[in-house]
Formats: sequence, C-alpha cells, structure tokens
Amino acid sequence: MAVRLDEIRKAAERVAASHGLEVVDLEFAGPPKDRILRITLEKNAAGRAQLKAAAEAGAKDLPEKLLEGALAVEQLSGVTHEDCAEFSRDFGVLLDVEDLVSSESYTLEASSPGLDRKLASAEEFERFAGCLVKVRTYEPVRNNRHWQGRLVTGEGTPSDTGKITLDLAAMRQNSKSRKAGLETVEIALSNIEKANLVPEI
Repeated sequence: MAVRLDEIRKAAERVAASHGLEVVDLEFAGPPKDRILRITLEKNAAGRAQLKAAAEAGAKDLPEKLLEGALAVEQLSGVTHEDCAEFSRDFGVLLDVEDLVSSESYTLEASSPGLDRKLASAEEFERFAGCLVKVRTYEPVRNNRHWQGRLVTGEGTPSDTGKITLDLAAMRQNSKSRKAGLETVEIALSNIEKANLVPEI
C-alpha cells in the first residue's frame, strides 16, 4: 500500500488548524486488511491559553485536579469528543478528495494524546518541564536504560543543550536506578528511544 505519510501529516495539520487544533502524532499501523490511521490531537496554543484562563477563573466544567492546581493546563489536551468527530469528518473527506490513502480499507481514528502522552521533540520536553516522565534510552546511562523522574528546568533548555535532566527523587526508582545512587541524571535527547508523561492525578 502506497502511503505518503508526510503529505497525510500536512493535510491533517491544515484541517486541525481550521478547528483550533494541533497534530501531536500520526501513525498508520495494523495488518494490511485492517489498517488504522491514528491521529492524536490537542488544542492549539490559543486553545490552551483559553483553558488556562477558564481554570484560573474557576470554571465548573473543568477537571477538579486542574482547578485545585494539582494538574497543569499543559498536561491536558483540551480536546473533546466533538473536536475529534468534527476533525475526523473533515479530514476523512480531504483524504478521499486528495486520494492520500489507496483504495484499500482503513479506519480513521482521532483522539487526544492522554495524560501519559509521548514526548519526542526538544520543544515538548521544554513545554512539560516540571512534569513527571518515564524515559527509555537506546544506550544505557549509568548501566540503566529505564529512568523516571521530574523534568528539571535548569541552565539552558533541551533545545540549547541537547539533553534533559531528571530529578530522580520525585519518583520511586527501579533497583538499577537506586543502585546508581544518583539524585539527578542527564540524558541526551539523541539517546531517548521513548518518553512519556506520568499522570499525576
């Protein structure tokens, strides 16, 4: 099946922007006869700013943890079922009109990234500074590939330094991490195989 992911992503970003959304991730997966085109969405910066203003004003229809200050606005995508349904309708039409996916059947799935969203870019690590994360590395750091802790804001940003710093005291560590006897660990962005937020609710 010929799938042009770059073109599909650009089309998804155009449709998302028209709905006040941003594309967080896009993947085309599954066996040939049961493929899924999965788009992960969140509110754009303006939408997140509105959500933050609503939380500060004490709006009643927001999560309790957000109103209590136990959950940061950045940790919420702000995407509703209606947002996903409207995006799916418009994007599905565009996929058909521009013939971006071959005629074989596939399922279009739009959703929020969830509280355990994946982090990939330096900008995302900067945005979620102060949050709890789990990180798996390609190469071991201090004889360990699995780390978890709070993203530390310090001298320079991940974009500048090419690395992140984790405060290991913020979470219970596995035995390898405890044996390392470290309070913090620095991990190069290029060495991160997978990173996800850890929900704090």
